[in-house]
Amino acid sequence: MASPSLTFPSLQLQFPTHTKSSKPSKHKLIVRPIFASVSEKPSVPVSQSQVTPPGPIRKIPGDYGLPFIGPMKDRLDYFYNQGREEFFRSRAQKHQSTVFRSNMPPGPFISSNSKVIVLLDGKSFPVLFDVSKVEKKDVFTGTFMPSTEFTGGFRVLSYLDPSEPDHTKLKRLLFFLLQSSRDRVIPEFHSCFSELFETLESELAAKGKASFADPNDQASFNFLARALYGTKPTDTKLGTDGPGLITTWVVFQLSPILTLGLPKFIEEPLIHTFRLPAFLAKSSYQKLYDFFYDASTHVLDEGEKMGISREEACHNLLFATCFNSFGGMKIIFPTILKWVGRGGVKLHTQLAQEIRSVVKSNGGKVTMASMEQMPLMKSTVYEAFRIEPPVALQYGKAKQDLVIESHDSVFEVKEGEMLFGYQPFATKDPKIFERSEEFVPDRFVGEGEKLLKHVLWSNGPETENPTLGNKQCAGKDFVVLAARLFVVDLFLRYDSFDIEVGTSVLGSAINLTSLKRASF
Repeated sequence: MASPSLTFPSLQLQFPTHTKSSKPSKHKLIVRPIFASVSEKPSVPVSQSQVTPPGPIRKIPGDYGLPFIGPMKDRLDYFYNQGREEFFRSRAQKHQSTVFRSNMPPGPFISSNSKVIVLLDGKSFPVLFDVSKVEKKDVFTGTFMPSTEFTGGFRVLSYLDPSEPDHTKLKRLLFFLLQSSRDRVIPEFHSCFSELFETLESELAAKGKASFADPNDQASFNFLARALYGTKPTDTKLGTDGPGLITTWVVFQLSPILTLGLPKFIEEPLIHTFRLPAFLAKSSYQKLYDFFYDASTHVLDEGEKMGISREEACHNLLFATCFNSFGGMKIIFPTILKWVGRGGVKLHTQLAQEIRSVVKSNGGKVTMASMEQMPLMKSTVYEAFRIEPPVALQYGKAKQDLVIESHDSVFEVKEGEMLFGYQPFATKDPKIFERSEEFVPDRFVGEGEKLLKHVLWSNGPETENPTLGNKQCAGKDFVVLAARLFVVDLFLRYDSFDIEVGTSVLGSAINLTSLKRASF
């Protein structure tokens, strides 16, 4: 995610632009095609630093404190004393500004420079997507970069700036991956997640509740392996070990910016002050690498034609599949369950009626085109991405002196300063979204689709597309498609469901307490 995103190659899907809902709606239905461009010549807007500032320049409020002490205090506030949400909210209130200076973890002794300019509103945040203004080199994980020993000695695509020659080749390879596997996506999703639902039903019958986490991890990894590479992990030496191996590998990389729920006096020296050594995850990574090397022969062949060694290509495919795509599904599917579950029987009934009606009118088949005829389902998915984006933190380093704007102020940023955006605040900006803190399933139906430009989960506006020259999530459309399929399969099978919600290291922990099978 050279800036965090769910980086994975796009299916380059193109949907019909003129479709009708299967039932009357009081809203005018605007169908927005999903597609991705691989243009090598992205448009470059005029830099804000080259235009006349719209108003008086305000000094960016906030400071970094004393060396070592300031970063340490902010780190303790961020993880323990306040927590992430209150950390940002309290500072915005203190400075009366959605743009301010602060330190971001991990700080000493992992990060040599923890100073950032924080962007919390929907107007200033998009500067992080403009690669004419910000550099994305080695900022995927923020103010520190995990050792390349975690990725075979290579700086993988997520850490590359578009100006680097390898960026174009590697992103093109990921586009090829999904183009070559697009026909397997829908049937393999249905197969893998039917197994998930059967597992949940069995556990629910036996125990009275069913944890969604492990079955989702297994279904998501199986889906990615079978859809993208045509390989069933259970038919290989990897078996069912994939999700556990990925978790170990990812936690070792991200531990400096995570809290694992351990006591502060253990976590601070163990994972926030010093890096966990990469060799401890080497065995897990090697097993994953061997699987992907064997499964991706045709993609590695294509990579060689592009001038990418088989080793570098495999490390990038592994990272894109396991870190970005699997990691995204591990977060977004529980998020959807949480918010749709809280919507209650009324929302469940509306979704079930819409989805089943459209599928029935399309000969009982779920297709990409038929899903375009489900406005409430599509809006519900987008709303989940808005209210709780799967990647919360984005970074970019100013390439030049530039001017950024919040809703009520103008600020000057110097070349080389690190910009940081906390996306959940930007996508819940009350000056952009009404009832911004509420989950509104039909928010993006009809005229509401105009607000999709403010849905930013993919490291870019939902109305724009990934190209070889930008850092927008290469798999934007693939992730949206998977999320839509999840909701569709859920309500083809069930009328309604009940949940319990907890927290986990990454996202929400969901227990299902009831599943009501489809009755109509």
